[in-house]
Amino acid sequence: DGLAQIVEAFGHEVIGADGRLDRPAMRQRIFADREARHTLESIVHPRVRLWLHQRALADTGPYCMLAIPLLAEHIGHYRWTDRVLLVDVDETTQIRRLMARDDIDETLARRILANQATREQRLAVADDVIDNSGDPAMLDAQVAALHERYLALTTGN
Repeated sequence: DGLAQIVEAFGHEVIGADGRLDRPAMRQRIFADREARHTLESIVHPRVRLWLHQRALADTGPYCMLAIPLLAEHIGHYRWTDRVLLVDVDETTQIRRLMARDDIDETLARRILANQATREQRLAVADDVIDNSGDPAMLDAQVAALHERYLALTTGN
């Protein structure tokens, strides 16, 4: 029903030939028009929040991690979480990776980041931070250490 509501709000041109949301076209549109972005967020975010909360409640592991890209912007909706982990990187690296991941130019990448919380705002809500600017081995070591810490937190050790 979310996709149908997106089509209702934005028209059939947001649907690709495969019948799925044309994410690149939508990205161009919502980062050129603030109102369009707010409309899309009002459709998507409540559904995502509900889905994440249900997943967390159903999880039976020692701890549950949720990936929430716009957490700092919407922290009030996630007060039911116990901790916030930020996977952090400097803005230059963030822009470079965004351009590569989404095959977009630097202008759009900067526009996307300008519509998100700043690095300082994200750091302010974080309980834990992983530095993702180094090589994968460094990242693996940080993840392993944090995993041990989270296990200890769940057992009270």
